[in-house]
Amino acid sequence: MFQIECPNCGLRNQSEFRFGGEITARPADLTDDKAWYDYLYARTNELGVQTEWWYHSSGCQRWFLARRHTMSNEVLETFWFEDRETQSEQS
Repeated sequence: MFQIECPNCGLRNQSEFRFGGEITARPADLTDDKAWYDYLYARTNELGVQTEWWYHSSGCQRWFLARRHTMSNEVLETFWFEDRETQSEQS
């Protein structure tokens, strides 16, 4: 187990959260079946730090983003989707 800091509720056990997958760009073409398949189901699952969706199901019930190392599960930072441009500028 590891801990995740919810931007709203603070530091909590990982068991309170639901993993939503790595963040990806939504396809621009609504009729491109291959692009939508890749968006919904294909994951790179690379070793290293990635930005991911997390849902605090046992807390505030809000979605947020976390930068997490996929091998160590170290959570480097958490932030709201709306704040993602600010976070990427600081990285």
